[in-house]
Amino acid sequence: MSRLRRTSRSRQAGLSLIELMIALLIGLLLLLGVVQVFSASSNAYRLAKAQARLQEGGRFAMDYLSRDLRMAGHMGCSSDTILTRDGSSLLTTRTTFGAGADAALQFNFAVRGYGANGTTPGTTVTLSSTPTVGGSFTPALPAQIAAASTNRVAGSDILVLRYLEGQGLPIATAVNGATPTFAISPSAADWTLFKGGIAAPGLFGITTCDNAIVFQAAAVSPAASVSVGATALNAGLANVNFKFPQGAELYRAESEVYYVGLNSQTQRPSLYRVRFTAAPGGALTTQSEELVEGVENMQLLYGQDQASGTTPSGAVTQLLTSAQVDASMGDPEQAWRRVVSVQIGLVMASPEPASATQATADNRLTTQGVTFITPDDARARSVYQSTVTLRNRLYGN
Repeated sequence: MSRLRRTSRSRQAGLSLIELMIALLIGLLLLLGVVQVFSASSNAYRLAKAQARLQEGGRFAMDYLSRDLRMAGHMGCSSDTILTRDGSSLLTTRTTFGAGADAALQFNFAVRGYGANGTTPGTTVTLSSTPTVGGSFTPALPAQIAAASTNRVAGSDILVLRYLEGQGLPIATAVNGATPTFAISPSAADWTLFKGGIAAPGLFGITTCDNAIVFQAAAVSPAASVSVGATALNAGLANVNFKFPQGAELYRAESEVYYVGLNSQTQRPSLYRVRFTAAPGGALTTQSEELVEGVENMQLLYGQDQASGTTPSGAVTQLLTSAQVDASMGDPEQAWRRVVSVQIGLVMASPEPASATQATADNRLTTQGVTFITPDDARARSVYQSTVTLRNRLYGN
């Protein structure tokens, strides 16, 4: 009798639909977690990079402004403070004093600000991700400065500085007469430093410790001489006789404008500097430089010495806007000569969106008494502030 034998066979079973859906759900949850971690890490990286760019830009912008502010009013071993101490007779500027003075070369104003209207302390300014250019200022912006800063962003202050550069050259002969020619003999290296990036400098100052004259040269031979003549920028002014001994110093004259301007390519604001220059015997020209990107707004306050005596003490009595400085005394020239410090406030924005949230009403950016409403464009923003003393206005130094 045959026996039925049972054979044990292993049976292959598949996944049920429910098990498959559960597995897919778990996989999706894991994938979602990985994506969230990656997204958070990416956002944190972009924000950290934006903060680094902000700090870098703020540091460079403050360095540019502070360095040139400290040079304002430099007249060699003298300074423009002698104008306040002893009257204007000790400092004569051939290209600036008189009815024919060139507005861009008024070295009797070593520092002068132009405040954007509607940005006084206590006001609120709305920033835009697409800034507009133009705007109005108090005091009114001179035509030459306005023409040199056509891309200026509305609502941001403008600062004008004038001084003699720090690199001087000794004059080998005495300088006498209305249109003198005097000898210089710098080395090639010294002449390169003296030019300061200007291809053919023509605006100069001659100084001793009690006298200074700013003028335009008619001709310059770097290895031989400098000639002074009735050039375009010197014409129409009172005839000033040069009288300097051998050994007086020759300096290059600087007149520059700092402002926030719009870059035409990126359509984003940056800190700009315009330098007014002129070749020997030539017309006045400008050299524009984009210094630091991401500067959205600049607000300035001026520390003025309002001592009642004739001679200022050099101590800040009050912080004023540019309009207040202009109106503080009967003569704006004397009022600005009593400015001994400048408070700078910069609103910086990252060049690219950085997943930053828009500031709410209780944590808006504020500088120099002005509150800013920022756009919701995901850019990181910060405020940088500094107070710079005008070292050539430190009386007694």
